[in-house]
Amino acid sequence: MTTRPPTTNQPPAANQPPSPQPPPTVDRLPASNRTAFLGLGEMGSALPSTPSDTDTGTRGGADREPRPVAVIGLGPMGRAMAASLLRAGHPVTVWNRTAQRASELVAVGAMLATSPAAAFAASELAILSLTDYQAMYDILGTDAGSVLAGKVLVNLSSDTPDASREAARWAAGRGASFLTGGVMVPAPAVGRPGAYVFYSGPRQVFDAHEPTLRRLGEPRFLGSDPGLAQLFYQAHLDVFLTALSSLLHATALVTAAGVPAAEFMPGAMDTLTAIPAMIGDGQDLARSLTAGEHPGNLSTTRMMGATAHHIVATSERSGVDAGLPRAVRAQYDQAIAAGHGNANWTVLYEFLKAST
Repeated sequence: MTTRPPTTNQPPAANQPPSPQPPPTVDRLPASNRTAFLGLGEMGSALPSTPSDTDTGTRGGADREPRPVAVIGLGPMGRAMAASLLRAGHPVTVWNRTAQRASELVAVGAMLATSPAAAFAASELAILSLTDYQAMYDILGTDAGSVLAGKVLVNLSSDTPDASREAARWAAGRGASFLTGGVMVPAPAVGRPGAYVFYSGPRQVFDAHEPTLRRLGEPRFLGSDPGLAQLFYQAHLDVFLTALSSLLHATALVTAAGVPAAEFMPGAMDTLTAIPAMIGDGQDLARSLTAGEHPGNLSTTRMMGATAHHIVATSERSGVDAGLPRAVRAQYDQAIAAGHGNANWTVLYEFLKAST
């Protein structure tokens, strides 16, 4: 088998056969549900029979007969989505390179397709949950034109906003409609209260299938640009991944001094959950960033930067990897060197944002 760079995302040429690829798996990082995220179960609670509020689809067509859906890609996320659709009464056809992953779903009513083309033929709506967008091109290959005509693709795989835009053009050229999506919960939380999914693409296509998509979680439509859902997905996970890394780094810092992680972690979690109380719900912060106003009333760049230096020094002396705190320190040093030492810490945004 060959491997592919995850950022290539080039649609196949008309006469180019698909290259063999590893089995598609879901490459998603959740925003909640610690049990799933800590890896304490792959399928988790994907197949229980108790319906949730989301399962009922009470908004936008609750009395509509559940439509058939194809689910392509049966990693943990794909299986959870298929299970949620089955619980809601949808006829579900599934396909995966490794057919054994469908066994639990087939046992509760899913139909296993013998090929991607057979899965697409079973319904107008197809939900893709793959490693990346390149996997979509590889799976469909040169037959995409005949397979996709008249279909609606909802790609919930992870990739870049530009890859989403290119995929939308590629699908349109083959007679298909295309929605981009980003699932913001881990697999066991799909279809449960609190689950939500970002979507972008043609509004009329989204509206037509919103009742079905609601089975996966609250649909949050962002706009017609196919790249928006992927952008929001990545921006949210930017916050999430950085927070997780800082939590692990801080734990390494205290355990290097002989403090058990169990003594530190509860207080660290309190710090994370207290951030909204410190900076508000984000509206005031957003107004400050938009206006470029950074009054140094309390937490100045110079004060915060000094703390960043101390964290680096403690990390280095403790033998803990200092890459993360060095990156943070560099941001404060840049702002201070530019003469903003007495501004609020939010002035860092002026150096982080793209130049216009």
